[in-house]
Amino acid sequence: MLYDLYQAQADFLMPFREAARFGAGVARLWETGCCARPPLLRHLRASWSLFAETGLTHRRPSFGVDSVDLGNRKVAVAQEAADDTPFGTLLHFRKDAVAEQPRVLLVAPMSGHFATLLRNTVEVMLPEHDVYITDWKNARDIPLNAGAFGLDEFVSHLIRFLEVIGPGAHIVAVCQPAVPALAAVALMAEAANPAQPRSMTLMAGPIDTRMNPTKVNELAMSRPIAWFEKNLISAVPWGFPGARRRVYPGFLQLAAFISMNLDRHLTAHITQFRNLVGGDQSSAEAHRKFYGEYGAVMDLPAEFYLETVQRVFQEHHLPRGVLTWRGQPVRPEAIRRTGLLTVEGERDDICAIGQTVAALDLCSGIRVNLKQNHLQSGVGHYGVFAGKRWAREVYPRVREMIQVMN
Repeated sequence: MLYDLYQAQADFLMPFREAARFGAGVARLWETGCCARPPLLRHLRASWSLFAETGLTHRRPSFGVDSVDLGNRKVAVAQEAADDTPFGTLLHFRKDAVAEQPRVLLVAPMSGHFATLLRNTVEVMLPEHDVYITDWKNARDIPLNAGAFGLDEFVSHLIRFLEVIGPGAHIVAVCQPAVPALAAVALMAEAANPAQPRSMTLMAGPIDTRMNPTKVNELAMSRPIAWFEKNLISAVPWGFPGARRRVYPGFLQLAAFISMNLDRHLTAHITQFRNLVGGDQSSAEAHRKFYGEYGAVMDLPAEFYLETVQRVFQEHHLPRGVLTWRGQPVRPEAIRRTGLLTVEGERDDICAIGQTVAALDLCSGIRVNLKQNHLQSGVGHYGVFAGKRWAREVYPRVREMIQVMN
């Protein structure tokens, strides 16, 4: 019912948003032809633009990575599906005429946003690495006959994708998939799978959320799992390929993120209105780009969301040594040949200091000289994998681990 109400509201507002977008375009043309640029017209255009741009979308944005600079030359980049399942694509950023580089599987979170959230992560790594990414699909577009997708299936996908990439690859997991990534590598190590990665980097991931609990962790612990299932899980409305599939809607996840920093988002939109009125196109475009990405949401399969809440955030299966995959125990201590780097952000209010570095103790089979932690000062959650400090300070540590183990 909740999803049906949301979709009804979205459908109702759609023509009004289109009208506002059209009105803003007409006003912009009118302003261009006016010498005085009437204040009322500027305010109307800003209001219409802001209203038109605040709607959500359920379509994956483009990565926009068509070329990369290698030294003094520009090399074309083609995005190809190296593997595909109903729930995700192994997307390969293939570069033309480039010598062999370390192959890296970048594991994007399945947390309400598309893999394009890691666009900057890809852009920074691409010049020196052969990059693949887990491009998860929107659950509301996946037919019911594709089956269920839980935490076990997530782990299975990572093992499958690493096998497709082949022996000698490296894995970098950002945020939520740190747990399934560690589980996948542990299972591959125990099975002596030749495709087990040479290095594993876990960035701002909830390995042990008992350490310095954040508001996110406290929310997960505040209710029994039955409450989450009853209040947060909805069926996809009719009219979509995944109709009647049970999901955790992306719009609910986005609402939760926004509520954590409501003042910041309100201030950002007020500033955007002023930018539009004042004609600061550069700042307005930066806002538009950020919230265009932020407002592109995807639904999560209900099984995956509920199992993650229960097994990772409530019952802490991995750090307690009781995590299983299809009934088989997951033993991080079985990992011996894979180097390990953990990365945390000093100001991370989603995955606090201590939660990711816990992996170093769990992976007791890895030699001490092959385990490292990097605490990045001055950044929050997103600054760990995007932005200037990611490029200048975090990435060099990731690159070093890959080079040492390659």
